[in-house]
Amino acid sequence: MSLHSSSSEPGAFPLPDIVPVFPLPAVVFFPQTYLPLHIFEPRYREMVQEASRKEQCIGMALLKDGWEDQYEDAPPFHSIGCVGRMISFHKLQDGRYNIVLQGLRRCTYQEQTVATNYRQACITPHESQGPTALTSEIRRHLEDTAQEYLLAKKANQLCDILNSGTLTDSILVHNLSSGLDLSPIEKQFLLESETLHQQARRLIDFIRFKLADLRTTQG
Repeated sequence: MSLHSSSSEPGAFPLPDIVPVFPLPAVVFFPQTYLPLHIFEPRYREMVQEASRKEQCIGMALLKDGWEDQYEDAPPFHSIGCVGRMISFHKLQDGRYNIVLQGLRRCTYQEQTVATNYRQACITPHESQGPTALTSEIRRHLEDTAQEYLLAKKANQLCDILNSGTLTDSILVHNLSSGLDLSPIEKQFLLESETLHQQARRLIDFIRFKLADLRTTQG
């Protein structure tokens, strides 16, 4: 099996050609973020057990609208997602698992016909397009807008992290995209950005909309 290099993400961890896919209705996973998961369904216990024996990679995907009627089967999911690796793996006495994924790369999924109870997909990792750093103007605009919103939401600890000056552009953009109270479809829109610059601009727009809603609510 050939491996894709994940050189633009933490640790240059190699990605396999095919990964198990864990589609969920309200989770959008981003590179350079961390996702704790509690695994209890039998098919996904099997998925985690098998992944732990192999490349330790799992692809996260957002289920499309209307998934409720076919959840036990194979409801469609968005073709763009993020592959992560298990950096924490704990099996409970009753067979459930607690795991933590580290986000590695955005990718496009092509689902495969498989004999396993869980779904699998061939992946095409997204290569970086355009500048990999933000302009100072966009960075400052994002920080100022996010800080105003976080202060309004009384998220002072997040403000301190934002102002620490220790976050790279990509870590800042991905973690704000993941951590802010945006809808799953809004987060999917951010994940599908072609460049970090585009993602940052979209994120600024979303935060400005939320600020406008806050001001309206507060009179």
